[in-house]
Formats: sequence, structure tokens, C-alpha cells
Amino acid sequence: MPPWLPPAAVLLLAGLLLAEAKQSRAAMVSLKGLLSALFVLTALLSEPSRPDYHALILAGLVLGLVGDVCLALPGAGAFRAGLGAFLVGHLLYLAAFARLAPFSFWINMGLGGLAVMGLAVYRWLRPRAGRLLLPVTAYIVAISLMLDGAWAVFTWGGLPPAGAWCVLLGSLFFYLSDLSVARDRFVRRQFLNRLLGLPLYYAGQFLLAWSTGLTG
Repeated sequence: MPPWLPPAAVLLLAGLLLAEAKQSRAAMVSLKGLLSALFVLTALLSEPSRPDYHALILAGLVLGLVGDVCLALPGAGAFRAGLGAFLVGHLLYLAAFARLAPFSFWINMGLGGLAVMGLAVYRWLRPRAGRLLLPVTAYIVAISLMLDGAWAVFTWGGLPPAGAWCVLLGSLFFYLSDLSVARDRFVRRQFLNRLLGLPLYYAGQFLLAWSTGLTG
């Protein structure tokens, strides 16, 4: 990874948060696009030992870039497009984790906890999601399974510790950032949601991108 990439990402994130605080739409779209392109670049520059895992994570990151730009645009149509891009991205991450950990490790105590959490999120959003309830429900299921897959990879023990931690923390941060997005979209729109959610989201995506070079 080039030494300039981490500080460039931090600067772009700071600029994005400032643009969000000022509600500068043009700056938000451009800065999101640039910052998200960096996590795609991170994966492209990695030296993967598992090409199948790398290809799936890279495809998910590209869809994350598409989703980021869509969510920065106004209107329900752009939000639906962004939600769809992230939904497919989560499914690709899910497929990537399935390449790393045996299925037997996916059935665990964490799965039950995630099911309870997913149900609580569903009940929280159900009266607020309106016509988006079906895709939102599918999204909750997908990201819950993705996090369960990350836990399976972590507990399996077949990866170097750095790679296992990147997978687990990357998925967890992504999951938590999505709660901020949901609160901002359906409950109360305020800068605090983005102040908390955006650093978590980008940390999660960069960790997943880094994991592509830490699987061997």
C-alpha cells in the first residue's frame, strides 16, 4: 500500500464530514466518490493469496463505491439504488467469507444474537420504512448473515490473526455504520448520525480491503 494512501483517506474523511456539516451536496458527492475509490484502490494494490476471496471482496467494494455516490444524491430513487448496491455488496462479502470458513462454524451462538438484534432493528424500522420495508428487511437479513460469516471466519482460526481481525472488525464497523444510516434516513436526520457513521463505515471498508492481502 502506498504510504500516502492512509493520510489521504483521513484528510478526505475530514473534508467529507465538514461538507456534511455544511450540507454542501456537490462537495459530499465528490469527496465520497474519491474516498470510496481509495478503498477500491487498496484492494487492487493488495497481493492476495486467495484470488477467489479477493475477487468477491473487490466486487463488493466497487458496489460500495456506487452505493456511496447514490446515497449522497437527493431523492428516494437514489436511496433505493444505493440500498440495492449495498445489498448486493453484502451478499458478495457473504460469499467471500464462505470461501474462508467451513459452514459448521456459521452455526454458533453469535447467529442467535444477530437474529435477535436483526428482529429488534426490524421492529424499530417497520413503522417508519413505508414502501421501503421489503428491501430494508432484506438488507437487515443480508448484513446480519454477513456479520455471522465474519464471526465464523474469526473463530475458525484458519487465517493469520491480522486477516481474521480485519474481517471481523471490518464487518462489525460496517454493521454499526448501517444503524446510523437507518436512523438518519428513517428516524431523525441529523449530523450526529453521519459524524458517527461515516468513520465507522470507511474504517470497515478499508479493513475489508486490507484483508484481501492477509488471507494466506
